[in-house]
Amino acid sequence: MVLCPVLGKLLQKRVVLASASPRRREILSNAGLRFEVVPSRFKEKLDKASFPTPYAYAVETARQKALEVANRMHQKDLRTPDVVIGADTIVTVSGLILEKPVDKQDAYRMLSRLNGKEHSVCTGVAIVHCSSKEGQLDTEVSEFYEETTVKFSDLSEELLWEYIHSGEPMDKAGGYGIQALGGMLVEYIQGDFLNVVGFPLNHFCKKLVELYYPPRREDLRRARQDSIPPVDSFENLSDVEAGHSEPAHGEAGRGWDGPGAGGDQQAGSAPKADGYRTAEPPPFPADLLELIDGFKASKALFTACKLKLFDVLKDEVPQKAVDIASKVDASVCGTERLLDVCATLGLLEKSDRGYRNTESSNLYLVSDGEHSLHDFIMYNDQHTWNLFTHLESAVREGTNQGHGALGRKAQDLFQDGPLQSKEDQLRCVGATHGLAKLTARPAATAFDLSRFSSACDLGGCTGALARELAREYPRLQVTVFDLPDVIEHVSRFQRDGPETARVRFLAGDFFRDSLPRAELYVLSGVLHGWPDDRVHALLRRVSDGAGPGAGLLLVEAVPDAEDREARPGLARCLDALLRPRGRERSLAQYRRLLEQHGFGDVQVAPAGHGLAALLGTRVAP
Repeated sequence: MVLCPVLGKLLQKRVVLASASPRRREILSNAGLRFEVVPSRFKEKLDKASFPTPYAYAVETARQKALEVANRMHQKDLRTPDVVIGADTIVTVSGLILEKPVDKQDAYRMLSRLNGKEHSVCTGVAIVHCSSKEGQLDTEVSEFYEETTVKFSDLSEELLWEYIHSGEPMDKAGGYGIQALGGMLVEYIQGDFLNVVGFPLNHFCKKLVELYYPPRREDLRRARQDSIPPVDSFENLSDVEAGHSEPAHGEAGRGWDGPGAGGDQQAGSAPKADGYRTAEPPPFPADLLELIDGFKASKALFTACKLKLFDVLKDEVPQKAVDIASKVDASVCGTERLLDVCATLGLLEKSDRGYRNTESSNLYLVSDGEHSLHDFIMYNDQHTWNLFTHLESAVREGTNQGHGALGRKAQDLFQDGPLQSKEDQLRCVGATHGLAKLTARPAATAFDLSRFSSACDLGGCTGALARELAREYPRLQVTVFDLPDVIEHVSRFQRDGPETARVRFLAGDFFRDSLPRAELYVLSGVLHGWPDDRVHALLRRVSDGAGPGAGLLLVEAVPDAEDREARPGLARCLDALLRPRGRERSLAQYRRLLEQHGFGDVQVAPAGHGLAALLGTRVAP
């Protein structure tokens, strides 16, 4: 339910949040605002020393974020947004601005500065109203900031490091999140709690009232400046419109109903004879239409990757559609349309000179890049896409649909027997490698593993997690143990580095062959793919091979993981339906599994991206 009509004024508009912050998204969604998320690409490299105050720096950063998104969306032939919201949160202590820590040591330095002291949390917000005239973008920017005082308790070194090892500080200004575990560090706050979380909703609503409903002269005498206007003010907002009060900014007659909109009545809400308006039309279902069309965007990305468009465009120089079409052996008209779609999706940049990759596309979509997801995308195109066309049958029958979608009897490509061809094997290994590269570092740093000198990553595929473990812990020797068909392709995915010498690969089947001896065993993304009997069999083998004091690190996507996202959870739920050999388990269930097989003192930590990590220690039999 929106705070009507303050946020309700935005329901008929295309509102864009220029931030990837899940906290800002949650605050605005809970308030009932409908919006799109288009993360800003503005490089936050403003000279802090050039600003008279910290809040001026935060406001200007928020302004630049919002304007970058407004200009980019306008230039890419998308419908110009009506409103773009930008925000930037900083923490200041003793005049020093603290933003997000770059690593654990940086997080420790930040939290040590805050320990036992008061500090300020400041959020700058920019509201950019946009309109397009004769192809030119016209913007009007409104800005404000909110400041909240926060006091940390006196905290021990042990507690600070325990919090840092939880992984929570790494994406938060000042190195803590008050809405989660970081709340235990805070003794008191003075001011807006949501401002500390990341977005000052109260002040935002006040600003909307100021912009859309400038007060009448007689109202100024009774206006209160320290709260959102009282209920009777909201009830009389339509009277303000009827009174044709002067606009807050700009000139009347704008094409959008924002600052400068004047007192014109909205279309479809003409007054009746008794002065009451007819019912407003239902809001435009932008989110629903986007969801309906979502499969088209996926298929466009799949097709662009299959044609290797992003490989062709990995150089900095823009290229014309006719030249690109020749290089990928496709029609000019079809290639140009696909390029335009990719530009609309934010995968390419389009200018008068032609098309070129975005920074993200160069990083993740070029097929031979270090962090490439190309194989994962191709796996989804060639296998998962077909599998999901059988979703209705899976729902009706509750049975595995692999035989219908993939032409084999209930065989999951990741688990059941040899793959059909070497190409299939390589694609599957590449897909697993691409995902593992994204999640390896949060998993490797979820706990302090420095007490172990040897580790064995069971089912570790190309060794992405093993390399991160070796990089993080210089004395750790890691063995990757996986099937021969997997180990055969490992050399294709190895990069040079000092940690390479401490990672070795051993072929075998962890259900049948002897497990390598190690002080730490790792099972990352393995157990969820197997039914209970196979899970217990594998854990028994690990337990039998682990001596007292040995560790077992388990990394899995769980439905009650603290860092979960709705869409990844949805995908895992449907995967479990279509490939029902394994199943999802809760944190409590995984903890019980470890304890049943002799691993006690189980610790739990978020590992990012909807994952949770559990570390158990083998107790003496």
